[in-house]
Amino acid sequence: MYRQTDKITPTASLEEMANLRELPRPVYGHRDTLPNRAISEPHQHTWGQLSHTLSGLLQVETPTARYLAPPGQAVWIPPDQEHAVLPSGQPEIRSLYISRNWLPLAADRCLVIQISPLLRELIQAFSLLPVDYDQNSAQGRLTQVLLDQLALAPGLPLVLPWPRDRRLLRLCQQLQQEPSLQQGLDAFGQQIGVTGKTLTRLFYRETGMSFRQWRQRCRILSALPGLQQGQRITDIALNAGYASQSAFIAAFREQLGQTPGRFFAHQQSRQQLEIAHDNTADTA
Repeated sequence: MYRQTDKITPTASLEEMANLRELPRPVYGHRDTLPNRAISEPHQHTWGQLSHTLSGLLQVETPTARYLAPPGQAVWIPPDQEHAVLPSGQPEIRSLYISRNWLPLAADRCLVIQISPLLRELIQAFSLLPVDYDQNSAQGRLTQVLLDQLALAPGLPLVLPWPRDRRLLRLCQQLQQEPSLQQGLDAFGQQIGVTGKTLTRLFYRETGMSFRQWRQRCRILSALPGLQQGQRITDIALNAGYASQSAFIAAFREQLGQTPGRFFAHQQSRQQLEIAHDNTADTA
């Protein structure tokens, strides 16, 4: 139960929040940038967490998967899920913390979701409310609208699942570290002591994806930081293991439904709107 001695402020640190047994209200908005050093270590909360970034790339690692979210998207982390936030560049992270009795999204798995313009405005407005807002007032009703919009947010495939099989896990970690590796299924199977057919079955069983699908997603996700930073797309394509820029763009479209240029143009537009809105709030 939340106690009067449990003090929480709009700029509470993770250390202060870790000492809380329960949130003072169903939803708490953390508006200030969180220190990367404080969140890169594995930790967990007794409440749900929704984090998004105004700039940079948000990366969340759990024992079973890695999740990535550029500006305009967010990572949902359910209660009691061990996770670490890995900085890419200098992300400006904003978070919502949601009581386990009010969860608008899955209670058993992490997700990457799209932040719509309406949802972005609701999160921004909510972050300006007092911590002890009146649940029976317009402020409390805003909370319910926010939760309703989160429940409607579409999911995105910006997740790379990790297998439990140790042999397969070592292979996946190698592919993540060196996405440009060109060996085929049979060669990788020999590397871990199985046939190509067995490796295919293992990938489906452990990740729900084929070897080709997993490697392609691994390559595309490995390219996101470079795309976010504005690096040359030809260099990014080669580093990700593609023979040409056109092959990379085709794979990107297959995974995310649009070209890299269109995808990041949308993200940059959202980022500019969020930062402008944030600056306006600071001067209000």
